[in-house]
Amino acid sequence: MRYLQGAEALETERRMSEEKKGLFARLKAGLTKTRENIVRGIDAVLGGFSAIDDDFYEELEEILIMGDIGVNATAAIVERLRKEVKERHIKEPAECKELLIESIKEQMRVDETAYDFEREQSVVMVIGVNGVGKTTSVGKLAGKLKDSGRKVLIAAADTFRAAAGDQLAEWAKRADVPMVGGNEGADPASVVFDAVNAAKARGVDVLLIDTAGRLHNKKNLMEELRKMNRIIDREFPDAHRENLIVLDGTTGQNALVQAREFGEVAKLTGIILTKMDGTAKGGIAVAIQSELKVPVKYIGVGETIEDLQKFDPDEFVNALFDRERTEA
Repeated sequence: MRYLQGAEALETERRMSEEKKGLFARLKAGLTKTRENIVRGIDAVLGGFSAIDDDFYEELEEILIMGDIGVNATAAIVERLRKEVKERHIKEPAECKELLIESIKEQMRVDETAYDFEREQSVVMVIGVNGVGKTTSVGKLAGKLKDSGRKVLIAAADTFRAAAGDQLAEWAKRADVPMVGGNEGADPASVVFDAVNAAKARGVDVLLIDTAGRLHNKKNLMEELRKMNRIIDREFPDAHRENLIVLDGTTGQNALVQAREFGEVAKLTGIILTKMDGTAKGGIAVAIQSELKVPVKYIGVGETIEDLQKFDPDEFVNALFDRERTEA
């Protein structure tokens, strides 16, 4: 019996290891364009200088900023690199690569409590502008949570866009989770009210709320977002709260602008970065976390449920620099 249990444990471990390798391979493939945009430039600087001087650091800064890593994050990365080079008495530019990689990882650390909502009774509102992949992200996240044994309910509070409810219903069916709301023209706040009370009555673990894509400069829609948050606060005060903003990785610095605007009307707790497989601007993942102090929690590198991945800074940077994945 013990032998069988041991064998089963080994088989489970092997399967999980294979799944992680598969996820890492998808992540690495998804970051191909970003890698060509950033890493190629870094390698050119490291190989093109014979000494570590101010010109060397200026070139590195330019490459990182051009790669959408952002001014603040770049300044912090280069400052840490300067310090490490000085402390370790490094003379060769080529020796800076590992230090640079570690410095980028440091900018992207996610707090251990970032995923508490997956284990607690939670209400998760998913927000963002039109066309970034909110509905798809809600469906994929619902599937992941359901597969991990959580009882999930989806609320279709996007009542503006024609067929938004139908699209979400299809994802709910695929994820095998129930859905409430979805009638075109209904008051989104009333959908949220009904969903919160349904979640409490049914003993739901995680309520996922899909919202209308709103331009961050439309005051009435942003005020509606405040209203929905107030309803959740009032009706479900004990629930763990998350406001996840979905950002399109292909928009680069514009994603940062959107996040700032949304952060003024809703306390952002995390970011879902989508379309990372089709962009050369994946460096925005570093910039957003550094500039806003809001963690990237998931990234999308494809169309399937498996392609929405929990964000791991070590895996992300290793995939970006085409290094072997690290064992957890």
